[in-house]
Amino acid sequence: MQTAAAATTGTTLPTPEPAARTAVDYVHGYSPREARRLGDQADTLAALLHDGTAYPAGSRVLEVGCGVGAQTVHLVDSSPGAHFTAVDRSADSLAKARARVTAHAPDADVRWCRADLFALPFPDAEFDHIFVCFVLEHLAAAQQALAGLRRLLRPGGTITVIEGDHGSAFFHPDSAYARATIDCLVRLQADGGGNSLVGRQLQPLIAQAGYDDVRVRPCTVYADRTRPELVDGFTRSTFIAMIESVRDDALAAALITEADWEHGIADLRRTADDDGTFHYTFFKATGTRSA
Repeated sequence: MQTAAAATTGTTLPTPEPAARTAVDYVHGYSPREARRLGDQADTLAALLHDGTAYPAGSRVLEVGCGVGAQTVHLVDSSPGAHFTAVDRSADSLAKARARVTAHAPDADVRWCRADLFALPFPDAEFDHIFVCFVLEHLAAAQQALAGLRRLLRPGGTITVIEGDHGSAFFHPDSAYARATIDCLVRLQADGGGNSLVGRQLQPLIAQAGYDDVRVRPCTVYADRTRPELVDGFTRSTFIAMIESVRDDALAAALITEADWEHGIADLRRTADDDGTFHYTFFKATGTRSA
């Protein structure tokens, strides 16, 4: 098997043998609409989520769960001299990521690897930094994943983890029906082994996985009519679109009636009107491998 150190820039590393299933199905699906939503989310939130994340020239950076490359383009923008390795288990997502990055930054130094997070084909201490964004919520063994990633860091290397927390959503006008539709996504993800409330757990999760100097800061999104780019880019195109994507699964699981779902989605859309407001908190954590 070729190692990351032997691969050349722009190549795709070979796929290792699959590991035991410790990830869960991606609850939002892999539709073109979802790919657009991920891009809208990343572009809208780039200044908020990537603030303070820049890697020195020559750094070896691993992005875990790169998906369609929505975050990758912002990583290469903020750290143009770094050497990136982007990993995802989906060949289709990797192809989309590679196309996105090539179109956006054709000179970016990115290697692509199709691999399971729990069976990554890299030697110990291969990377200076690891970046993990919106991945832990989809894992059935988040702490195990973090502990496994630690071996890939050199001593003194850092990990950055960003996650949302659907329990942090509140809005005006308030609506029990709208909150019920959000709870459908929380329950579907939990039933599948994931955790869409993982943001509030980052500090203990990362510390218990063996990292030191773990620090977490909240990254709050607040949208009202005075911030139309957030109303459209986040409230409508990111959050409401995410909830809408699980409609069929929520109804099939009998988590909500169709009438109550439609009522709740209408009320969520109401929060993006001129007299509505919407609030959500992401959590950004950093930790260090001391030895």
